[in-house]
Amino acid sequence: MSKAFLKQIHPVLPVRHVMDAVNYYVNKLGFKLAFKDAGDNPNYAGVIRDGVEIHLQWHDENDWTEGMDSALLRIYVDEVDALFEEYKTTDVFHQNTNLRNTAWGTREFGIYDENKNGLVFYRDL
Repeated sequence: MSKAFLKQIHPVLPVRHVMDAVNYYVNKLGFKLAFKDAGDNPNYAGVIRDGVEIHLQWHDENDWTEGMDSALLRIYVDEVDALFEEYKTTDVFHQNTNLRNTAWGTREFGIYDENKNGLVFYRDL
């Protein structure tokens, strides 16, 4: 079995309104829309400029008033299936961890570290 090689990391920023955030990054900071959920009011989108890709994720108003206390990192992996198999043996999966193909064109799985920070490992389909 081949060994996984970690290639990139994409921070996921919490936002109140995804398209407002996309418009800010595109119109103010010179990014381009890389992808978004289907529809006019997406819950998830990504913007890119040069070698930097930032993902924007909608969070409920309660998240803002209660305070978000953890981060989510998306880590690009060339062999996500191999990494999934490796991590199966390390007792890091939670009850909802599964390897899946997404509607936005990735194959991925996610875990939480000991401090409840989310780590999503993925590759493009």
